[in-house]
Amino acid sequence: MQGAEILLQPGVWPRLFQGLWVTIWIAGVSVLLSIPVGLAVGWLMTLRNPIVRFIMRLYLDFIRIMPQLALLFIVFYGFARAWNLNLDATSSSLLVFVLWGGAELGDLVRGALESIPRSQYESSYVLGLSSWQTFTRVILPQAIRRMLPASVNLATRIVKTTSLVVLLGVVEVIKVGQQIIDANRFQFPTGTLWIYGVIFFMYFFVCWPLSIVARRLEKRWAHD
Repeated sequence: MQGAEILLQPGVWPRLFQGLWVTIWIAGVSVLLSIPVGLAVGWLMTLRNPIVRFIMRLYLDFIRIMPQLALLFIVFYGFARAWNLNLDATSSSLLVFVLWGGAELGDLVRGALESIPRSQYESSYVLGLSSWQTFTRVILPQAIRRMLPASVNLATRIVKTTSLVVLLGVVEVIKVGQQIIDANRFQFPTGTLWIYGVIFFMYFFVCWPLSIVARRLEKRWAHD
């Protein structure tokens, strides 16, 4: 088929998979670092201290209102240069995705913790458990179970949103695809469809298993 020959050029597939690895690495590190941030934010949002809750709510609202692309530009072109911070495009991307993922996960943690009936706390205290034991052994396991499906969906969103880092110059799979298209634009002028088609399926096969896991968790625990 016309233009498909671009996929047979030497180095095309290794370069695409190398770019995909950069995408997966950024998303994976962002998700892992978002977990402790989200747990801390979610716990702080359940405290009775109005000042702490106000600060956490302000942080969450700011992250949700501001588009991720604007946050990337603010951190990379704004904060890093204004304060002379040594932040490259990859580090800036990780910082933004961790702040975003931590805020979204924190709201999931808050909702899960507040959904636990008060009787669970009272029963634990009757059994002689301390506040820490009650939280770690009774409340937290139930909260994790309730928020896990939505957390997996959040991980999928982070993977897809990493495509924005191409605008900062990060050489991930989208950037690699653009480079391949530009290098072959005269020899294969219709090769764009094939390169971006391959990139589409790369994202699909990364995110699809996560979507399946999220749906199965929802179905399994909805009937428990």
